[in-house]
Amino acid sequence: MKYGVVVEIARPELVAAARATIPLGDIPRTWKPTLDRVWAFLRTRRDLDPGHNLFLYHHPAHRHEAMNIDFGVQVAHPFEPEGDVRCIETPAGEVAKTVHVGAYDRLGDAHNAIHAWCAANNRKIAQASWETYGDWTEDPALLETTIKYLLA
Repeated sequence: MKYGVVVEIARPELVAAARATIPLGDIPRTWKPTLDRVWAFLRTRRDLDPGHNLFLYHHPAHRHEAMNIDFGVQVAHPFEPEGDVRCIETPAGEVAKTVHVGAYDRLGDAHNAIHAWCAANNRKIAQASWETYGDWTEDPALLETTIKYLLA
């Protein structure tokens, strides 16, 4: 798939999230139980008007180190923490953005496209990136995920 990367100004988004500190390789076995806790909380708080799933990655100093990842869901307004679910915001500022359409197991291609674009355009990636997952469909070819990297 060919990825177009655009630069835009991101505004903070409120997210109900639970954090895990894990190596990148542990994401496949960690995201669902962590996100399930967030959705269990949201079922008790319909006033938060939950939106799409959003995973916020806090980049470590070295790629081989464990990463703090907030697995969460967009919400309409702030709330007080409950258990390990808390209200966070995505970073604001200039981002490199692309959209991946297709199966989740190919999301790495979109991330690689942003890294390649940054290298080709002499841009540095800052301390965070996030994925916003579109509406669910049984057809993997129609899944849509927006990926943003905060730029330094």
